[in-house]
Amino acid sequence: MFKLLQQPPNKELISKNKIDKTYNRMRWQVFFGIFIGYAGYYLVRKNFSLAMPSLIEEGFTKLELGFALSGVSIAYGLSKFLMGNVSDRSDARKFMPLGLLFSGLIMLFMGFSPLATSSASIMFVLLLLNGWFQGMGWPPSGRIMVQWFSIKERGTKMSIWNTAHNVGAAVMPSIAIFGVAYFSDWHAIFFLPGIVAIFISLIVYLSLRDRPTAVGLPTIEEYKNDYPEEIEGIDQNERISAKEIFVKYIFKNKLLWFIAIANIFVYLVRYGILDWAPTYLKEVKDFSFKESGWAYSLYEWAGIPGTIIAGIISDKWFKGKRAPVSIIYMVLVLISVIIYWKNPAGNPLIDNIALVAIGFLIYGPVMLIGVQALDLVPKNAAGTAAGFTGLFGYLGGALTANIVMGYLIDNYSWDSSFILLIAACILSIVFIGYTWIIENKNHKLSTKDL
Repeated sequence: MFKLLQQPPNKELISKNKIDKTYNRMRWQVFFGIFIGYAGYYLVRKNFSLAMPSLIEEGFTKLELGFALSGVSIAYGLSKFLMGNVSDRSDARKFMPLGLLFSGLIMLFMGFSPLATSSASIMFVLLLLNGWFQGMGWPPSGRIMVQWFSIKERGTKMSIWNTAHNVGAAVMPSIAIFGVAYFSDWHAIFFLPGIVAIFISLIVYLSLRDRPTAVGLPTIEEYKNDYPEEIEGIDQNERISAKEIFVKYIFKNKLLWFIAIANIFVYLVRYGILDWAPTYLKEVKDFSFKESGWAYSLYEWAGIPGTIIAGIISDKWFKGKRAPVSIIYMVLVLISVIIYWKNPAGNPLIDNIALVAIGFLIYGPVMLIGVQALDLVPKNAAGTAAGFTGLFGYLGGALTANIVMGYLIDNYSWDSSFILLIAACILSIVFIGYTWIIENKNHKLSTKDL
């Protein structure tokens, strides 16, 4: 299997008079590929959250559904980390669409087979498999980004690309609402987005190219004359072993550890709001399925401008520092979560505004933590670094949002779950702030040496 995914060999450089035109075209092409591809992954990632109110009506408890939903978080966190390392040594053109294809097939099975939703255990296993294949989306995208875009443009470009998951997650409820209405069957929440995702996987394969040298172009550093600082003498365009990536550039990177811990709390807020929104809005705020679906969609659409603005601010105002922007965003998230919680039922406009505000704000820190991880390692370890922060985000944050919140809601109240979310906001600010302090100290020391 790995041989099938291995990187293509370098091609002989094309003539100099064709480099500019070819580079410009290929950069647009691969950016389109990872954008539509990652959006496609989100068409088949969070369908279960929309199906949960229907499953509750069939007799499942919130704890059972939280357990089933945790399958995605468990597998995705591990897969993003481990498959991230595989992606650093694989052909992104094959790697990315393959994961999307398998995720689409699982959604088809969950939509068409009565067995798939007959028990919490079966749903857990299927969502576990889906989560594993979902882990094949971000790492190759990160690899494409560092191979085709230089470090000085990466913050803005990644903020634009990162909105792909908002597009996919926002479009998914629209497809689901249409499918449920057209087929008169709530299982369309699964199978219709699955069909679309399979089609998108083919487009991704046709669009992507692993790296510039694979199509006869010079490296992005040479082309843009934008060379990163040397990292312990390593050639960032050479392949390095999995052991060296893990030991030398991941496990011994103190700042990367603190970023990863901060990611736990950011993801807890992200998925604590997102995964339970349809159920919370129906049970506490008296929203219908259609109203909940549109509110869920608005949450994701709002993340697009919020993410782009966060990237631009971090590049332009804070000169590449990501932590201060994340802190500002998380303080505002905290305020919005309190409003969303305390707003009485019967005021849907305020609920929607609060959800839009959370969606606008939460994806900035999600993206910026990923960019910080890429900035801290050589580019041939980028997929692993992204996977490392994702491992913490999903196994720590999203898993808590699924299981612990399900337990709290079932056994105590919705209020107890919001207290957990508020604590997560505060802790995320603390840990992100600590990374900012370390970065400032390191910068002062390097300046002093000069």
